[in-house]
Amino acid sequence: MRLPLLDRWLLKELLGPLLFFIVLFTLLLLTGGVMLELIRKIVDKNLPVSIAAQVLILSIPRWLAFSVPIGTLMASLFVFTRLSSNSELTALRSLGVTTVRMISAALALSLVMTVFSFVLNDVVVPRSERYAEASLRRALGRSLASETGKDIIYPRFGIRSGAADEDSRRGLTQLFYSRRFEKGEMRDVTVLDFTRADFTQMLMAEKATWNEKQASWDFFDGQILTLNPNGSSTKVGFDRYVYPLGSGPLRLAAVEKDAVNMTVAEAIQAERLYLEAGSIKDARKIQVRIQEKFTVPLTCLVFGLFGATLGCLPSYRTSRSFSFVLALGIICIYYVVGFSFSSLGVKGTMQPVLAAWMPILLSLGGGGLLLRQASR
Repeated sequence: MRLPLLDRWLLKELLGPLLFFIVLFTLLLLTGGVMLELIRKIVDKNLPVSIAAQVLILSIPRWLAFSVPIGTLMASLFVFTRLSSNSELTALRSLGVTTVRMISAALALSLVMTVFSFVLNDVVVPRSERYAEASLRRALGRSLASETGKDIIYPRFGIRSGAADEDSRRGLTQLFYSRRFEKGEMRDVTVLDFTRADFTQMLMAEKATWNEKQASWDFFDGQILTLNPNGSSTKVGFDRYVYPLGSGPLRLAAVEKDAVNMTVAEAIQAERLYLEAGSIKDARKIQVRIQEKFTVPLTCLVFGLFGATLGCLPSYRTSRSFSFVLALGIICIYYVVGFSFSSLGVKGTMQPVLAAWMPILLSLGGGGLLLRQASR
């Protein structure tokens, strides 16, 4: 089946500008986001040029994911503005072609860009970012495993033994803290133990390792301080001490700090781990980021709708320079609104799902009203 002539003509008009603007904004973002920093590392830290080039290439997918929605907006706005100024859209209207029919090709192309953006964000970007980070750290003389995590805090909630009432029985039972995690070991570890009511035990050790066979932690070169209910305290030193705590701190240390480096499946696993650890704010943040894995690609559809509809407005006659300014204004307003709602979701003022989807819903509603106005 062949596409109708109208759709083939519009797609041909759109594809060239779309590719041009995607490449243009990818180069601009790549230059400002990565290239200048790599040049600084080449000069200051003697980073090999070959590694810098490799990191630069691996960074392209991340910035490409940003430029695809922007390119969709710019291409649709510029093309339909040009067609309107040349009275080609007026000719189509005289033949009975509706505005919705005219922009259908742009919307279909925007949907294709949405799917492409989702695959890029969920499959390509996490892997390329990890490879880029690993290559850069190896080149600078640091092993990727030697700096996996810092300031690891893992709270564990449960039931305290010996408590007088139900309210005091349930609560924080253990608090695990490690200054850093490197080469498979927790360094500078402190554990507060509240499993027994009226007793507080503090375990301090130089390092701790996870014992898979015994499903416990081995602490080395440390001491245990116990505060008794009568106010007295005891201190005991040890060379090795086995402590029954789950592998939660180890899994928490391995969680990516940047949600961009996670796939949807990995982000869902991180959410479960944060909820298990009682880190409610981190759990809310990752919940927002999970939803944004779906809403960010849909920005292509939103921008395509706005660009094509604005260009089709019968009264819309302006220069390309003003079109560029208008497009930048739409981009800025959308991302400011999106950032505001995202912050509300992370803070807990709004539900994470609603906070992530509200900018899309509002934008689609506004675009629909604009399309209705253009169809009159």
